[in-house]
Amino acid sequence: MDLHQLRCFLAVAEELHFGRAAQRLNMLPSALGRHIRLLEEEFGTQLLLRTTRNVALSQDGTAILADAGSLVAKADELKRRIRERGRKRAHALRLGAIDTAAAGLVPMLLHDFRSRRPDAAVQLLEDKTIRLLPRLLSGRLDLAFVRPPGHRDRRLEFRMLFHETAVVAVPTSHRLASRRRLAIKTLAEEPLIVPDRRSRPHSHDLTMKLFAEAGLRPVIAQVAEEKQMIVNLVSAHIGLAIVPRWASRLAVTGVRYIPLDVRAAGRLDMLPLAAAWLRGPQDPLRSEIMATLKANLQRYAAQA
Repeated sequence: MDLHQLRCFLAVAEELHFGRAAQRLNMLPSALGRHIRLLEEEFGTQLLLRTTRNVALSQDGTAILADAGSLVAKADELKRRIRERGRKRAHALRLGAIDTAAAGLVPMLLHDFRSRRPDAAVQLLEDKTIRLLPRLLSGRLDLAFVRPPGHRDRRLEFRMLFHETAVVAVPTSHRLASRRRLAIKTLAEEPLIVPDRRSRPHSHDLTMKLFAEAGLRPVIAQVAEEKQMIVNLVSAHIGLAIVPRWASRLAVTGVRYIPLDVRAAGRLDMLPLAAAWLRGPQDPLRSEIMATLKANLQRYAAQA
């Protein structure tokens, strides 16, 4: 059964005039008549009584009228629902974040955002800044939480959020694990695990600059790329590591995170976190989640 043929039948049944029904459906009367004949052939009965002046429903046409209308209405509702689902998927917010933001900021932000917009779809991607920024530029992401680069592409908008707090990851059985705070000079002879500078320049430079400002040279035991790997290496007693405090949310046993002595640690503003997006038309969903972020930024920053 062809739904278009049913629509043609319903239009003629309502108008009782082929010309008006054809005009309503934006088609030629001859084409309309052909669809009606095909439907009658399929049913094996005459649905419309035609004369040169009048059109009327036959008994069988009257009998199927309500069911035909119901079928078309259900088909229209199904199409509407499917299109609505597609529209929602197409307007899902595609959100990227570096690892520590994914562990700390994003869960808090999504919790608050969903209390305002429980219907909003958010697709998440965790990656490094050097991989998230190209995704923003290509339109594959709508918003990303990144370390702002030294050279910023003018096609991207950056909004500084706050600086993450640095802590020292120490094995729980290490001689320094019982300390409440650690100074950089205390770490002078300790083997350290540092991030690869090519992929994580901010985290790498944090360790280097803290030691340089203390007039010391760090003892590099291992270079690793991923925060999870770095913390795992600390757990394995390969060395200590200076990491963002949100790295403590990574599920690794045998590691304690000790704050740095702020008075003796030099500059601790080297772990900036920024929101970034592609310049251009406003995205309503992105604007809404940014409004949630702005409203709660002070609370988020206090936990960073």
